[in-house]
Amino acid sequence: MHLKHLSLTNFRNFARLDLDVPRRAVLLVGSNAQGKTSILEAVYFLATFASFQTHTDRQLVNFVAAQENLAVARLVADFVRGGRSHHLEVRIIVEPVGVLNGQRTRKEILLDGVKRPSSEIIGQFNAALYIPQMSQVLEGGPEERRRNLNLTLAQIIPGYAQTLGVYQKTLEQRNALLKQLAERGGDPAQLDFWDGNLVESGAQIILWRIQAIQELERLATRTHLSLTRGKEVLRLAYDPAYDPLPRPSGQFALKLDTPADRSGLDLPTIKKGFTEALKKLRPEEISRGITTIGPHRDELRFLANGINLGLYGSRGQMRTTLLALKLAEVAWMKEKTGEWPVVLLDEVMAELDQDRRADLLSTLSDPDQALLTTTDEHFFTPTFLQDSTLWQVHNGAVTARG
Repeated sequence: MHLKHLSLTNFRNFARLDLDVPRRAVLLVGSNAQGKTSILEAVYFLATFASFQTHTDRQLVNFVAAQENLAVARLVADFVRGGRSHHLEVRIIVEPVGVLNGQRTRKEILLDGVKRPSSEIIGQFNAALYIPQMSQVLEGGPEERRRNLNLTLAQIIPGYAQTLGVYQKTLEQRNALLKQLAERGGDPAQLDFWDGNLVESGAQIILWRIQAIQELERLATRTHLSLTRGKEVLRLAYDPAYDPLPRPSGQFALKLDTPADRSGLDLPTIKKGFTEALKKLRPEEISRGITTIGPHRDELRFLANGINLGLYGSRGQMRTTLLALKLAEVAWMKEKTGEWPVVLLDEVMAELDQDRRADLLSTLSDPDQALLTTTDEHFFTPTFLQDSTLWQVHNGAVTARG
């Protein structure tokens, strides 16, 4: 898979940008705050329909254009997948509403000229991303790890994004009912309908996460072992809020550094256990007015030699782990789809020592396409620079360098 052409209109600091993208490594060179990262953000947005810099789509619209009553940011990509060309367009529309001076932001997404929901299009174009801010995946709250996991799985697993959307809507309705029962009373049997819907989508998400995390762990552990020269063994510890793993009566929960094998679990088993757990917790959840178990509270921890890196990892350990995780995501996407994703690396070389830089550059020969940003091209070897296309980025303009 590779990107052939990228067009941006009123996106971030780009009023207009048109680029033919070569099928090899592209190095974007320039000072800070010139627009290098925004180009990576645009490509990743076309893959996930979400930004890695903000949770608010309105902030993606060019500041000057956003002052108008109606503003539209357009991201357009021509890409090749499986030997076939496709045209993908995303419009971020900021428009007035009936309220005085009110505005709303919405998205329109078209694949090959046909407008469709994002949950049906996600996965057609794939990208894997590494940015320095991703340290939050390790040291931030569990919601950061769930978000990163969701954005990766949604690109590869058909139906994941749609099922997650159903789960989140069901969760909102169930929580509203729990709060009503807590405040006003009523028949708890009203929860039966929402419990059934929550289990239907939630159990499928849990199963997908179990399978994907095991596959990602296999790849990340191998890469991490190489990056640490055999000194550290990485483990991805999935801790589901509802754990379908059977536990003998009277047994305490497993220690964090104890591997749990959930590979033998199937969907009916997870559904049955999830249903029973919700019934058991019903009085407590009514009292608290909130759903306390389910995929919305899952946790994923990263351990090196049994040490929780989010709590005790050094900066170097976290950088190495994130790099191993991102390279694992690239390899996993290739395994599952038969296509390399577009690899996006933002200022990654400045984060690494000389050995890690060499390791990383050697892996970039496999994917069809990689876009990297840097403020200093001297971080790269002469051979890599010779084999790459260099773009100079300055004040929202991109020029090719010979």
